[in-house]
Amino acid sequence: MNKYVYGLLVIITTSLMGSAFAIGKIGLIYSSPILLVAFRFTLAGILMAIYVYFWKRPHPKSWKEWGEIFTIGLFQTAGVMACIFVSLKTITAGESSILTFINPLLVIIFGTVFLHLSYRRLQWFGVILGFLGVFITFGAHVSIKIGTILGFVSAVSWAIGTLLIKTWGQKHDVWVLTAYQMLFGGLILLFSSFILEKPFFEVTVPSILILLWLAIMASIVQFAVWFYLLHIGDPGKTSAFLFLAPFFGVLSGWLLLDEPIHWYVMVGGIFIFSGIFLANWTPKAKI
Repeated sequence: MNKYVYGLLVIITTSLMGSAFAIGKIGLIYSSPILLVAFRFTLAGILMAIYVYFWKRPHPKSWKEWGEIFTIGLFQTAGVMACIFVSLKTITAGESSILTFINPLLVIIFGTVFLHLSYRRLQWFGVILGFLGVFITFGAHVSIKIGTILGFVSAVSWAIGTLLIKTWGQKHDVWVLTAYQMLFGGLILLFSSFILEKPFFEVTVPSILILLWLAIMASIVQFAVWFYLLHIGDPGKTSAFLFLAPFFGVLSGWLLLDEPIHWYVMVGGIFIFSGIFLANWTPKAKI
């Protein structure tokens, strides 16, 4: 793929990822957190499922393959998004996005342990540098709240989902995988909402617009692009670019929620972009 097209796709998907935190936090005015994200992904999954059906994209032919997509949806959508949206009740959109996107570090650690990928020391240094950038962006401290813990758990769940996609994704059509992992994840979240919270959703013009943005732009478009990038590249290399998303999360939090941006965010940005450059190398498999 042309490097400029690749870069544009990275910017599109990471900016949509980051901005979803602030928009989702606004949405919590009108809805309980798990129900909001359940509606988001159930709607997105239904729309995508209809699309891939009439587009006649190849669907799974066995229960095993459907089970793989369900498992990806459990981690990639249900686990990640439930933790993110509940975390927004106690921490800022910027903080939640920063914690969630330590995912690239976890992807490389889990990829080394479970997929036996071998990364050069320079790549490890880049990932650590990026992680330090996230720490600096946080103001060189992390106050432990329930939202902080949930933000970290969302990163773990995302890393697992990323490696599952890399392991199983080659046998699935990327559009079908995107559609049904969102649908399965949304249904899991819908069921969980009635168990884990007191669900409510206020039907207003702003709440519907927020839901549509989250379902279409921040889910269908964002997930399709992200899964496509994972599909054509290495999980560690591609996930290194996720360090961009916290900046879009912090920026959107500033623009939409008046969350402050401090000088150390800029310093952290230098570390993060340096880490992306160093970590963005193709790993070689162990012999």
